[in-house]
Amino acid sequence: MIRLQMRRLTGLFVGYLCYAALAQAEVYSVGVVPQFDARQLYSTWQPLLDAVTTQSKIELQLMASPNIAVFEQQFSIGKFDFVYLNPYHCLLANQAQGYLPVLRDHAEKLQGILLVRKDSGITQVQQLSGQEIAFPSPNALGASLLIRAELTRLGVQFIPKYVKNHSSVYLNVALGQVKAGGGIYRTWQMENDDLEFQLRVLYRTREIAPHPLCVHPRVPKKVRDAVVQALLDLGQSPQGQRLLAAIPIQSIGPATLDDYAPLRELGLEKFVQRE
Repeated sequence: MIRLQMRRLTGLFVGYLCYAALAQAEVYSVGVVPQFDARQLYSTWQPLLDAVTTQSKIELQLMASPNIAVFEQQFSIGKFDFVYLNPYHCLLANQAQGYLPVLRDHAEKLQGILLVRKDSGITQVQQLSGQEIAFPSPNALGASLLIRAELTRLGVQFIPKYVKNHSSVYLNVALGQVKAGGGIYRTWQMENDDLEFQLRVLYRTREIAPHPLCVHPRVPKKVRDAVVQALLDLGQSPQGQRLLAAIPIQSIGPATLDDYAPLRELGLEKFVQRE
């Protein structure tokens, strides 16, 4: 009887230690640029992060930001351990906090697109002079900064309207609330077929390396390496490829700061808006 009680007590003690260890396990935050509303963000990112947690044994927690302005403030103060953000944000995050890119898509480049309604009769960007154009935010790279810089270079004077995310841009154009809207191919391809039938691409910007996943320097190397390896491994399995495609990342591979160095030569600073 005494031995049985001792076994029970030992089992309870071991269970308590396991529970305590789990409760004290460190959780690493993951920030994601809010290209979509929070519901869509969670539906695409949470399954991937769950798979990475299972694979790496590193617990990851998704932290959604209400808009890009807040997101910029958050990475500028180092709120995220890992963060998926646009290439220009990558340079800003590196300058502010020392974030370093570790992974990106190797299948596609980032390219801004300007969309109009199919029945608008607009065939040249010059026809947008004096018109209102929707953008997700002032500092979204492909969907705003690149387009605004190139339209200015082409002598097109326009009125910007900032509508929080890419989906809102496309909807504003479809409803005729603006003459055109800026986006990127990745988010445009994820919209429903109804919008595809109503809108068409009027203009395309230059191509650059796409959004990277960056890591804050405070994250231990073994944690960073485990998360990176888990994502690379997921990129080799059919199930993992489906999860990554929802981001969307078609072919995941390494990223370095040198991938984004050409952005420094585009003079985008004059188009950046400080909140």
